[in-house]
Amino acid sequence: MHYVEVVAMLAVVQYLFFGALVGRARGRSGLKAPAVSGDEGFERIYRVQMNTLELLVAFLPALLVAAGFWPAPWVAGLGAVYLLGRLLYWRAYVAAPATRGLGFALSMLPTLVLLAMALAGAVLR
Repeated sequence: MHYVEVVAMLAVVQYLFFGALVGRARGRSGLKAPAVSGDEGFERIYRVQMNTLELLVAFLPALLVAAGFWPAPWVAGLGAVYLLGRLLYWRAYVAAPATRGLGFALSMLPTLVLLAMALAGAVLR
């Protein structure tokens, strides 16, 4: 199995799932596009999606480049931690934004480690 590629595609699926939640929240709130403020429940879900997009831009290249230099199980394992972190971030941010710290850390730290691995691999090999 291509673990790294599976993790990469799961990250995209997770992002699309968050996007679907935004659409559902927009419908429930009655907030008309292009507005993104005016309903706190919608705003929370929208921020989860946007923050995920912002981090995905760093996560995916770091994951895929690191996989070219390091063992796939290590890279995929870090990617799995990222996925778990995003899940925890979503749940916490929607419930009480001040509690999002663990989810944020569990998605940001693996991204930074993968970035360091990718850079180290590219520079040292």
